[in-house]
Amino acid sequence: MLEELLATTAFGVTAKLGTGCTPTPNQASSNAQEAKPLVVGFIYVGPKDDYGYNQAHAEGAAGVAKLAGVKVVEEANVPETTAVEETMRNMIEEDGASVLFPTSFGYYDPHILKIAQEYPEVQFLHCGGLYQEGVHPQNVGSYFGYIDEGQYVAGVVAAESSKTGKLGFIGAKPIPQVLRNINSFTLGARSVNPEIITQVIFTGDWALPVKEAEAANSMADQGIDVITCHVDSPKVVMETAENAAFFVAATILIKRC
Repeated sequence: MLEELLATTAFGVTAKLGTGCTPTPNQASSNAQEAKPLVVGFIYVGPKDDYGYNQAHAEGAAGVAKLAGVKVVEEANVPETTAVEETMRNMIEEDGASVLFPTSFGYYDPHILKIAQEYPEVQFLHCGGLYQEGVHPQNVGSYFGYIDEGQYVAGVVAAESSKTGKLGFIGAKPIPQVLRNINSFTLGARSVNPEIITQVIFTGDWALPVKEAEAANSMADQGIDVITCHVDSPKVVMETAENAAFFVAATILIKRC
């Protein structure tokens, strides 16, 4: 969708500038004013350097910012409350954003759905796969990666690495994406060892370092020797699961010595 918007913007600029002629100074000044950049806003629920979900989106935003004719505006640490509605309005009204990426799961309903109705000319793209065609506003869209496939592979690696047959999964909230990852991780592990078990602890939110650390150490104390997680940042779990043999995720495997 972003590519389509960029293509439309580029066509509009070309049509206004014309081709094959050298503009007069007045025309050049007018064209410069007309060729405004496409302003794209990114909103994060946590810090942009969390080694996880928010950082991944921020790195994507940095890539978008390199595109010709695009200006990126960002705001981090925006909670999943009416605060995100204020942020979206400010980006639209003050920064001139016509495309918004409010990235956190809890932004969607009711916040994105509400603001999308207020600003039908703005495109809202949400990471979560919650959009329902014919039900939600047409200027709203969803995207999400097939991260459960990576989790299946991580489960295979976890089962091969475990000596106790006990795995741990620390999740933020029991939403569909997290549950899908837990199931995929466990199915991957059971393709190696059908008797292996996965213990799950939900912390209640995306970034609760104390609860994440408590969950990791509690699992290690129970003989769980491979731990993974689905929270915004894996850093706390990785650093505090000191008694476990491994921390495993869809993309990394770190051995504890």
